[in-house]
Amino acid sequence: MKSNVLSREERRDRKSRLLQTVSRPVLKRVRLDTTAGLVEIQNAIKTHHEELKTRTKAIEDAVNASNLEMKATGVITTETKNKVAELATKGLEVQARLLDLEQKIVAFKPASERKVITPGRAFVEDTAVKAFITQTQRPRGKIHATMNSITSLDSGDGGAGDLIRPDRVPGIIELQFRKLTIRDLLPSGKTTSNSIEFVQETGFTNNAAPVAEGAAKPESSIAFELQTAPVRTIAHWMKASVQILADVPQLQAFIDNRLRIGLGLEEEDQLLAGDGTGQNLYGLIPQATPYDTARSQIGDTRIDTIRRAMTQLRLSQYRATGIVMHPTDWEEIELTKETTGAYVWANPRALAAPTIWGLPVVESDALDPGEFLIGAFNVAAAIHDRQQATVEVSTEDGDNFIKNMVTIRGEERLALTVYRPESFVFGDFDSIVST
Repeated sequence: MKSNVLSREERRDRKSRLLQTVSRPVLKRVRLDTTAGLVEIQNAIKTHHEELKTRTKAIEDAVNASNLEMKATGVITTETKNKVAELATKGLEVQARLLDLEQKIVAFKPASERKVITPGRAFVEDTAVKAFITQTQRPRGKIHATMNSITSLDSGDGGAGDLIRPDRVPGIIELQFRKLTIRDLLPSGKTTSNSIEFVQETGFTNNAAPVAEGAAKPESSIAFELQTAPVRTIAHWMKASVQILADVPQLQAFIDNRLRIGLGLEEEDQLLAGDGTGQNLYGLIPQATPYDTARSQIGDTRIDTIRRAMTQLRLSQYRATGIVMHPTDWEEIELTKETTGAYVWANPRALAAPTIWGLPVVESDALDPGEFLIGAFNVAAAIHDRQQATVEVSTEDGDNFIKNMVTIRGEERLALTVYRPESFVFGDFDSIVST
């Protein structure tokens, strides 16, 4: 009796015929932690790309043939339909294998190489800075390096060459994974001037009405005013020892933890509360519309007040996109409880994004406890960056030479334009919350 078990040679021959039928390259088992494994995956990806191009061309030819059949006979033959379906199926198989290989090559790159570029790292990796630090003799003179915007330097370099295509992650990354700032709420752009001129609407009278035939139409009016927002400079400097230049990681941490934080804190203060005098920005709060306390009712809480402010904003024809309040006020909202003791707004067992009534909440120390700002941040105001965060290091300053010190300076230049003050509402919980 013939055995039903295939011999090793028969299994190998059968596998070879199956692979030839599918017409796909074979990728051997390789160790992803070896250079040879990486090269083999890259070669396989190239082969799949070529195969995908060939199948795409074949599908195009088959579709053209079907169009000619339809034009000539009014129908498409079953043979043509089956051919197109077969080519499409095999094309999807190639795409699936290609995606699998691309994910493997991404996983091959060590996590240590997927670096996060902070402002400090961008500075110390700058070509001019490296040349300055690696001088044979003790570094002397001055260096200048421009970094990207302070709030956009947390993007990483995780690419793996031209062979890698982005893999779309489904869904939306929720806000709890990052700390929102005022800059995040506002649109931003660049300018090459020292001021921004814009036309601001200051009044609108709507007299539109039904009109009888032949009668005079009512006149409406709209008022505009030319406004100018000057570019302002935010800057500070500090002394550091020459030894920091010899220790690049320390220099990187120094810039990240001091200059960046300092610029960011002052920028947020200016965007929110700058009074427009001297060299200050004209911030959002001084231009905002006061909250209408007549809308409050007895027993209103902070949660009620925010909702009423949203309606006030909506009545000015804009919809709120964000809320700013002091951390202690957000704490009060999250700790609000029912009569049973259950939390109304928060679940202590789960991490929740800071949102209220569907709007993101930014906690800012630039506001005093009890204050809040709600607005249509996405359309009613904008930031214009004239000079992104810049860091300069100099040994030629004051008595640096005799004290073995260096001077590190960080600065940025920006302007803030507020197009519609009615689109921001500013209030104080302490004056409107009733019991």
